[in-house]
Amino acid sequence: MSNVNKGIATVRWGILGCGAVTEKKSGPAYQKTDGFEVVAVMRRDGDKAADYAQRHGIKKYYTDADELINDPEIDAIYIATPPDTHKLYGLKVAEAGKICCIEKPLAPSHEECLAIYEAFNKKSIPLFVAYYRRSLPRFNQIKTWLETASIGELRHINWHLSKPTSEQDLLGEYNWRTDTKIAAAGYFDDLASHGLDLFSHLLGDIKDATGISLNQQGLYTSNDATAASWFHESGVTGTGTWNFGCQAREDKVTIYGSKGKIEFSVFGEEPIILSNEEGDTQLFIEHPENIQYYHAQAIREHLLGNSTHPSTGKSATHTSWIMDRITK
Repeated sequence: MSNVNKGIATVRWGILGCGAVTEKKSGPAYQKTDGFEVVAVMRRDGDKAADYAQRHGIKKYYTDADELINDPEIDAIYIATPPDTHKLYGLKVAEAGKICCIEKPLAPSHEECLAIYEAFNKKSIPLFVAYYRRSLPRFNQIKTWLETASIGELRHINWHLSKPTSEQDLLGEYNWRTDTKIAAAGYFDDLASHGLDLFSHLLGDIKDATGISLNQQGLYTSNDATAASWFHESGVTGTGTWNFGCQAREDKVTIYGSKGKIEFSVFGEEPIILSNEEGDTQLFIEHPENIQYYHAQAIREHLLGNSTHPSTGKSATHTSWIMDRITK
């Protein structure tokens, strides 16, 4: 099915959609991974596709997704298009029998995520999703603290994320992240999925969740305010609030235990803080220049059979189920 399964050292990737996320966060991460080669990219605008390929040293570019997906010189596809196209392209990649990584969220709804996951699962084709925080050393240090009972028995997690209204939104400029047909809950769909997925990684799967989501500002068609509560299968409870029309930007997560707490930011460049009976410990663990670097490394290790990738189609489908429970 692919080079890695044939014992050949190099896995040849094609990038479907080469927008902003691929410029620094992901594209170079794949190029820097031993045994990976990005051999082609696709973008509907031919001039932009050619420019991207030239700047990143990629030998081929396409303007047609089907041509990229069915290129016999490509073993794996990274889908980096807006979420409303993920099912369309994901099913085509599964049909082509190729390894796939899809940008998060896997799809706008749990139903679509399930269709993508099942298409790959029934053919035993690896499917990864770019919830890259599961692979970052900063958050895995938090996981180590939790697993070594540094704050005792785990009780509760709370996350508050707020941002001022953006200039783009005040001007009424189009943004797919605030288009209800693509992201019904607005920035919540794009941003909260990162944190909720991470919480499942840190604390185990969420058993149930509920919430409310509404449009307070009326600036765009998607919702801009969401509040939720949930509980993990482990019994840990959780609460969260996300508002995108506040005076100040805040991003704070607190995990409470019987003997202390851990504080951190999902998106901010801030220290992680452990507070317990021994005092406070602050650690600043820098992210890599290309933030998906460890995520790409973990894909390679998974394909070699050395470890299981922490962010798969199955785990991302669970995250989508959580999001649906909160907003539907």
